[in-house]
Amino acid sequence: MDRFENNLKNQMKEANNVSYPDFDRMWSSIEQNEMKVAGGESVPLRQRKRKRIAIITGLSVALMATPVYAALNYDWSNLLSYRAGIQTALEQGLGQTIEQSVTKDGITLTVHTAFIDENRTFLLYSLNPGSRAGEQLAFDHIGLKDKEGQSIEGRYSHQWNEELGVFQGYFETDWVADGQMADIEFAMENIHFTGDGKQSINYDPSNSNTQVFPIQKDGIDSVSLQSFDQSDGNVLLRTAITYTDPEMSSRGWVRVEAINDKSEIIKETEPSFNGTPGAAGEFVNQQIFESDHLLAEGTAFQLAYDRTLESAEGTWSLDMALSKKQMDNGTFKETLNIPVDQVPGGTKIHEMIITPTQVRLILTHEEKYTQVPYMEYQLDIGGTLLNGNIWSVQGQHNKTELRFEMTGLNAASLANQPVSLIAKHRVDAYDGDKSPIRLTDISAKHQTITTSIAGYPITWIYYMKENNLYVESSSADPAFGGVNQTYYLDGNDRNYGMPAMTSLFGDDNNKHMDVYENFDKTELEVYISKYATHKRDDVLRVQLKAGK
Repeated sequence: MDRFENNLKNQMKEANNVSYPDFDRMWSSIEQNEMKVAGGESVPLRQRKRKRIAIITGLSVALMATPVYAALNYDWSNLLSYRAGIQTALEQGLGQTIEQSVTKDGITLTVHTAFIDENRTFLLYSLNPGSRAGEQLAFDHIGLKDKEGQSIEGRYSHQWNEELGVFQGYFETDWVADGQMADIEFAMENIHFTGDGKQSINYDPSNSNTQVFPIQKDGIDSVSLQSFDQSDGNVLLRTAITYTDPEMSSRGWVRVEAINDKSEIIKETEPSFNGTPGAAGEFVNQQIFESDHLLAEGTAFQLAYDRTLESAEGTWSLDMALSKKQMDNGTFKETLNIPVDQVPGGTKIHEMIITPTQVRLILTHEEKYTQVPYMEYQLDIGGTLLNGNIWSVQGQHNKTELRFEMTGLNAASLANQPVSLIAKHRVDAYDGDKSPIRLTDISAKHQTITTSIAGYPITWIYYMKENNLYVESSSADPAFGGVNQTYYLDGNDRNYGMPAMTSLFGDDNNKHMDVYENFDKTELEVYISKYATHKRDDVLRVQLKAGK
C-alpha cells in the first residue's frame, strides 16, 4: 500500500529483510533501501498520520472544455505530493479521460483519468462508500488485468475527502502497454472499512525483560514488549506481534502508544519502524522514547491499530481501453551507454526515457546486485533540478533505475536542453576483516570494549538478558556507517547473530544490535560480516547529453 511508502519518505525527511538465515541477501536488500520478505514482497515501514483533506470545488465553467475536467474537479495535490509529475501533467491538461463508474452494494468506484506512457501506467480514482462507516480503506486485492487475464500488481494510495464524501486515490504500476493501445481491467476485491482499535496493556516500563500480553481480538494474537536502555537517556522499545488473521500484518498498522497523565500521546524521539518480519513469523516494531517520559508516574500504555468495522464482499471492476497517444508528443528514449567508473560492478547509464510525467535513467551492471553507492540524486536539465530516487528492478538483478518526477518542465523542451546526473552522499559497503572481537566474562552486566576497522573506532557493549547474548555496536565517528551483522565461527561455519535493531542504510544512526539466543558460554569471539562508510561531501556529476 503506497501510503506506507509515503510515510517512510516523510520519516527520512524528518531525521526494506529476508527471512533468517539468508543474511547476504538481507544485506543486499538493505543496501537498496528496501526491506523484503523471502518471497520478494516489499515490507512496509509504517508511521501514519491521518489527515482529512479540504477540497477546492466549484471550478469555472470554462474548465468544462478541458478533457480532464472531472479529475480537476478534485484537488489531487496532497495525494500526489510524491507523484509531482502526474500533478504537472494534470495542470497541463494531459491525461486520458475515463470517467467510468461501477456501483455495487451501494459503493461506487469511478476511474477519472489515466496516464499511460513508456514509464508507467497511472490511474486516478474515487470511491464513494455510501453509508459505510470507517476512516480508512483496505482491499484484499487491487490491481489490473491485461486482455489475457494476467494480473498486474502495483502501488496505491488514497485519502478521504470530507467535503465530497469520497476517497480519492491512485493506482500506479510499472507495467506499460507494448503497443499504442491496451485493453485492461481495473478491479478491487473485498473492500474493508477500518477505524481505530484500542486495547490497554499493563506494560511495566521499569522491567526490561520480555512482557507478553495475550490480545485475542480483532485478528491480533499477542504482543510482547522488551526494552533496551540507550546511552543517551533514551529507551528502545521492541514490540513483537503475532496474528490470528494474517491480513492484519499488512493492513492493521499495530503499534504501542504511551499516554502521559494528561491523556496525551508521548512522542517518540526518532522515527519508528513498523512491521519488520521476524524469524518466527512475528512482526516487529521499534520505537525510541525518552526514558524519563515512560517512567513518569501516571504513564499508561495501549495497543492501537486499524480494525475492520465493516466489509463489503465482491469485486468492483471496470474495463478500459488505454491509449499512449496523448503522451507520445512529449515522450522519447535515448540510448546512452555511458560508463560510470565511480560505481562498481561495471555500471553504465544505458538509457534515458523521458515522458511528460517522469524521467527514468536505466543503469546496467555487469555484476548482479550491484549497489549504486549514493543516497541523493538530482537531474540538472538546463539549470532546472529534479529530485529523484533509486529503484531496484524486480526480477532484473543487473539493472537499477533512477526516477525523477517531471516538475516545472515541459517534456518536449528537454530535447534541446543539456542534461546531467548529479549524485551526492556516497555510502560504501565493505566486507569485515578477519580480526575477532573478543567478548570475555559474559554476564548480565553491561561490558564495553573498543576495537577498530579500517581506522574507524567501534564501541561494543555486550551482556546477557533472558538467556540471550546481546552485542551492540556504534561509533563516535560520523563517517562510519555501522556494522550490519556479526557472526561467530563453529569450525568453518558462520553462525550469525539475529539483528535486534532496525535501521535504514545510509542514515545518520550507526548503532546496531545482534542477539544470540540461548547462549550458555562466558566467552566468545565474534566477527564483523559487513560494514558501511559515509562520504557526505562526495558529488558525482555525469553529463548525459549536451544542449542544442
